[in-house]
Amino acid sequence: MDMSVGEVAKRAGVTVATLHFYEEKGLIYSSRNQANQRRYDRQILRRIAVIKAAQNVGLTLQEISAELEHLPKHKAPKKKEWEKLAQDWHQKLEEKIQSLRALQTQLGSCIQCGCLSLDSCALYNPDDSRGIKQAGAKLSHPES
Repeated sequence: MDMSVGEVAKRAGVTVATLHFYEEKGLIYSSRNQANQRRYDRQILRRIAVIKAAQNVGLTLQEISAELEHLPKHKAPKKKEWEKLAQDWHQKLEEKIQSLRALQTQLGSCIQCGCLSLDSCALYNPDDSRGIKQAGAKLSHPES
């Protein structure tokens, strides 16, 4: 059964503009009827639910898009395909959790530092060697 863009938006709990945006980004797909109106297959509701869930856990649209490329575009994915997607995202979430834990651990020392320097902050700018070795703002005239 084909659904109109309004029906999909209502059932999925998103706006029509969101559906257009997802389609523009290649996350979802529609067909056109003879009146050139968008039509979606019912399986699109599952795909939108997955997109929303992934966004809710902090995945970027780029990450979501990369993974959805491996799923069929015009039919419902099989259980194994959903499971593979979930495993891939599980690893990404574990990495984000570890990164947030590190941030949480370092946050107190960062606030206590008081350097007010985003350029040399070991937390904000971890690749800055001067920020890692010592606290305080970076030198405006580095030593030769």
